[in-house]
Amino acid sequence: MYTTDPPKYIVVEGPIGVGKTTLVKRLASTFNYDTLLEAADQNPFLADFYRNPNRSALATQLFFLLQRAEQTQAMRQSDIFTPVRISDFLIEKDRLFAALILNEAELNLYDQIYDHLTVDVPTPDLVIYLQAPTAVLSQRIQKRGIPYEQTVRRDYLDKINEAYTRFFHYYDRSPLLIVNAAEVDFVNDEQGFQLLVEQIQTTRRGRHYFNPGPKLI
Repeated sequence: MYTTDPPKYIVVEGPIGVGKTTLVKRLASTFNYDTLLEAADQNPFLADFYRNPNRSALATQLFFLLQRAEQTQAMRQSDIFTPVRISDFLIEKDRLFAALILNEAELNLYDQIYDHLTVDVPTPDLVIYLQAPTAVLSQRIQKRGIPYEQTVRRDYLDKINEAYTRFFHYYDRSPLLIVNAAEVDFVNDEQGFQLLVEQIQTTRRGRHYFNPGPKLI
C-alpha cells in the first residue's frame, strides 16, 4: 500500500490525554510494527501521587524511570534482529516530569539514577510530538474515565504542557514532526490519518509541522 518505508523506530510523545497511545496503536497496525508502550497502570504510586503529589512524587517518578529504562534497554538488546517499533514514550521526557514534581534534594538523587540508567539508550528515527491546549487535554482525560486521572489538576496540566513546549523547542536528537492534535481524530478521521502517514514516510531529517485543521474531523 505504501511506496516509501517509514522510519524503523518511531516515538509518539506529548502530554497526558493528547492521544499518544491511540495513535501509536493505529500506526503500528498500519505499518505492521511492534509496540513499546508505557504501562502507567502498573505504577503502584501513581494514584496516590494524583491525590497527594508531595507524598509520592519521588516514588512515582523512580518507578517510571526504572520501568522505561528497562523497556528501552531491552529493545537495544534485541536490535540484532533489526525490529521495527513504535513507542508512546521518549526516555528523555522522564527527566521533564521529574523537574516538575521533585524538590531539589529529590531531583539530585533522581539525576544520579537517571544518568546511570540512560547510558546508550536507542535514539528514535522519528519523534512525533502531539500538541493540544490544556482545555482539550482536560476534556479527553475526563472522557476516557480512568479513575486515578480524574483528580488531575488543571494547573498541573498547564505545567506539563509548558514543559513539553520548552523541551521540544530545543530537541534535536531525532527528526521531529510536530502535530496539532487539538481538532483531529486519528481514529475516526481517515483522511487526516492518511495525510499523517504520508508525512511520516517523508520526514527523514529536521523539524516539520503537521496541522490538518478542523475540516478533517
